[in-house]
Amino acid sequence: MADAELVVIGAGPGGYAAAFLAADLGMDVTLVDPNPNPGGVCLYRGCIPSKALLHVAKVIHESGQAPNWGVTFSKPTFDLDTMRAWKNSVVEKLTGGTGEMGKRRKVKYRQGKAHLTGPTDLYITAADGSTETISFGKAIIATGSYPAGLPGFPKSPRIWDSTRALDLPEVPQRLLVVGGGYIGLELGTVYAALGSKVTVVEVLDSLLPGVDPDLVRPLARRLQKEFEAIQLGTRVTEVREEKDAIRVTLETEGKKPAEAAFDAVLVSVGRRPMTKGLGLQHTKVQVDGHGFIHVDAQRRTAEPTLYAIGDVAGEPMLAHKATHEGRTAVEAIHGDAVAFEPAAIPAVIFTDPEIAWAGLTEAAAKERGRPVRVAKFPWAASGRAITLGRTDGVTKLVVDPETERILGMGVCGPGAGELIAEGVLAIEMAARVKDVELSIHPHPTLTESVMEAASVFFGTSPHYYAPKRKGKQG
Repeated sequence: MADAELVVIGAGPGGYAAAFLAADLGMDVTLVDPNPNPGGVCLYRGCIPSKALLHVAKVIHESGQAPNWGVTFSKPTFDLDTMRAWKNSVVEKLTGGTGEMGKRRKVKYRQGKAHLTGPTDLYITAADGSTETISFGKAIIATGSYPAGLPGFPKSPRIWDSTRALDLPEVPQRLLVVGGGYIGLELGTVYAALGSKVTVVEVLDSLLPGVDPDLVRPLARRLQKEFEAIQLGTRVTEVREEKDAIRVTLETEGKKPAEAAFDAVLVSVGRRPMTKGLGLQHTKVQVDGHGFIHVDAQRRTAEPTLYAIGDVAGEPMLAHKATHEGRTAVEAIHGDAVAFEPAAIPAVIFTDPEIAWAGLTEAAAKERGRPVRVAKFPWAASGRAITLGRTDGVTKLVVDPETERILGMGVCGPGAGELIAEGVLAIEMAARVKDVELSIHPHPTLTESVMEAASVFFGTSPHYYAPKRKGKQG
């Protein structure tokens, strides 16, 4: 007889949600993770601590804007110890809460690293080196991901990954961020608010590659004022550690190589799935060249007893995707007829302004040759945005021109991450533009921009004159 009906390997947002649901459904569950409580990278070293620090950055930015409204504050001063303690208290509160939720559900929590020895067996190595062997009926692999590195970068306390940056080791006078993706821009925003002169280098010709350019533009304009420099089409070709700095050589196409010295360098070039060292070679699990585990619509691997969810199961690497995949896997194990087939997985970049999107993007539609109509409502015409002094935003809808179904939605502006949920629901429910236009939105709010974008589609927005015309709208 197996020691556990279900073992979940990894206690991030996907793993602990899966374990808790399985327990709610009456299964005997063991949850394994190196951390003292469930939470994973998201709660301990990712989503949550970064958002706590971004909230601090937002307060600093707003205090700087306040003179425009007739309110003047003295220049902020920073206590890194207090700030670090605040961030850690947020993490401890949430991870302590997940730990308590697991206990109430009678989930058996094992702190350590799991290593598969076969399709129904594994051993757990604790921090003290002791081991425990467990047999199981089914297992869900939810080990997450880790920050990717770059070849040629020396090991140095001045070379940071996202985990190190979130620890607030110091506020460097000059910070180089390698990578113009969401992690680099979010953490760059934090350190710029704290006083660092931030330079971002991105090898491609735009920030946030893959995001619709019209959503990126308002953020890029703002960051150009807050950062010391943003260098696109630029790569780091040499890195040397000096006594008091890191000296790098930067090469931009069409320009001579240039050298610059920085007090710290944050490498934020993406994440890699954490599949090495799991013992997958003792199973039939198949892994692609990038380290992702192949799964079917129920998140089952090529080994019938093993499932995989979250970052290890493929892009996008998002906590909320992992949570829903975990639900699908557990329900499949429970015997339910389920499949992970979302019409829209929202993504949010928590910079200032925020950027959020869901469903089909305009860029993806163009790449696929799919005809769409796009309706945009600029926040310069939003009463609520004007009262906030934030008119640089935009809300857009991507629409099927024949059926007028909403296929995608994008937002750039403060609170975009909250607004995008309406777009997710509209896409999942196969709503038409008229459904959104006729849904009464409260005034004055930023949510009205969604209704107004729907009105722009028909050329009838009362606050933005955009007569209806054939083809692309907006």
